[in-house]
Amino acid sequence: MAVPFRRTSKTKKRMRRTHLKKEVGAVTTCPKCGAAIRPHRACTKCGNYKGENVLKIDEEK
Repeated sequence: MAVPFRRTSKTKKRMRRTHLKKEVGAVTTCPKCGAAIRPHRACTKCGNYKGENVLKIDEEK
């Protein structure tokens, strides 16, 4: 197996890893119930997607 000729410095290693950071996912609000949902997905609270009821959700109060 090949072995590196020189050791990678801290600066070079950190410069390479600058793009490997976590990002916060996008969150939108449901226009019907106002719950926080991820974009392009049906709402888990009311079951609506693009103004249509696509999931049957039983509400227990």
